Amino acid sequence: MSASKRDELIDKALAVFYRDGFHATGMDKLVAETGISKTSMYKHFRTKEELILAALQIRSEKFCSWLSRRTEELAETPHDRLLALFDALDELLQQKDFKSCVFIKAASEYPDSGHPIHDFSAQHKRLLLGYVHGLAEQAGAPDPDRLARQLLLLTEGAIVTAHLHGPVGVAADASAAAGCLIDAQLG
Repeated sequence: MSASKRDELIDKALAVFYRDGFHATGMDKLVAETGISKTSMYKHFRTKEELILAALQIRSEKFCSWLSRRTEELAETPHDRLLALFDALDELLQQKDFKSCVFIKAASEYPDSGHPIHDFSAQHKRLLLGYVHGLAEQAGAPDPDRLARQLLLLTEGAIVTAHLHGPVGVAADASAAAGCLIDAQLG
């Protein structure tokens, strides 16, 4: 299987995992949905968990790249980018196929903190925390660690709320709360 076929498999598998869940998606289902034989899949991934990890890694890279690019497009200063995070979040929540966060889902289905899938999901969230921390630091927050943790709590809470109750107004509410936290630190 060529690198492009491998990438296609990962993208298609991620879509199925995201839609149907990790444990509920077996290799037979992946074969049916991706059109790639089990033999070809197992040439690149010894186990379904290896395929899940590859899919999560690709998703993390794409998401982090998108988020930093999108916040830069939406706002010019680090201070304004802290709030632009919630505008970007709203774009995600409004997508017609939104079904929560694939990393929250993965960590929930693999709850043992020592499991590689759980660990990678936590690592992704640490990457996001680091990005928000960098913005808070650049904006001059006296306690960028705390502000980053607070803002990440708001984004994660907004994701779960939108998944359970629908996206209408969720990002706007989270943004309003974020504005209060940002103003408290930055004036």
